[in-house]
Amino acid sequence: MDAFVFDAYGTLFDVHSVVRRCDAFWPGKGAALSQAWRTKQLEYTWLRSLMGRYAPFSQVTWDALQWACDSLKLEKRDDELKQLMGEYLRLDTFPDVKETLGKLKGKRLAILSNGSPDMLDPVVAHADLRLDAVLSVDALKVYKPAPAVYQLAVEKLKVADRSAVTFVSSNCWDAIGAKSFGFRVFWINRAGAPADRLGFSPDGVLTTLSDLIGMAA
Repeated sequence: MDAFVFDAYGTLFDVHSVVRRCDAFWPGKGAALSQAWRTKQLEYTWLRSLMGRYAPFSQVTWDALQWACDSLKLEKRDDELKQLMGEYLRLDTFPDVKETLGKLKGKRLAILSNGSPDMLDPVVAHADLRLDAVLSVDALKVYKPAPAVYQLAVEKLKVADRSAVTFVSSNCWDAIGAKSFGFRVFWINRAGAPADRLGFSPDGVLTTLSDLIGMAA
C-alpha cells in the first residue's frame, strides 16, 4: 500500500481525555459532558454539510460545548469553557499510537481530519507525531464523509489510485464513507459496537490501533 491515512479524533487522539478537566469544573458530570459534547460536535458537522453552511471545526466544537452544558443544565463560565477548548489542543494519544506509527516507518503517513488547522496543528505538535501530511477538511469547506474529502488525500499524497490508500478510523460512519469512496479501510472498534448499516463494510475490524500491523501488511 502506498499510504496510510488516519482519522484524528477518536482514532489517534482520545477525545474523552477531556473528562478529567470537565470533572474538575463540574464534579461527577465529566463523562456525561464529554459524551454529549462529542455527539453534538459530530452532529453539527453533518448538519452544516447538508445545509451548505460550513464553519471551522473550532467553531463547531465551541458551539457543541455550549449545547452540551445547556443539555446538562450546567452553569457556564467563559473562562472554564475556554480552558476546556484548550484541552483539545493537547488531547492524549491512545497508548499504542507512537509505537504503531513507528512500525509503519517508510510508508507515507497522514492525518485526514474534520479538525481545522488551528486545532490540528497544536495537538499534532503536542503529541510529537511524525507525519508526511496533516490534511484538514477546511481546505474544502465540507465535512466527512463527503467524497471530496477523501479525494483530498489522493491528491495531496499524489497516489496513483485511491485503492492504494489504507484508511483507518475509529468512527464507523467515517470508515464506511472511505470504503464507499474506494479506499482500503480498517475500522477500530474499541467499544465492540455494531457496524453502521450504510451499504458498505470495512476491509477489517481492529480492537486497537496496534492490530493494524498484523492486518495491513
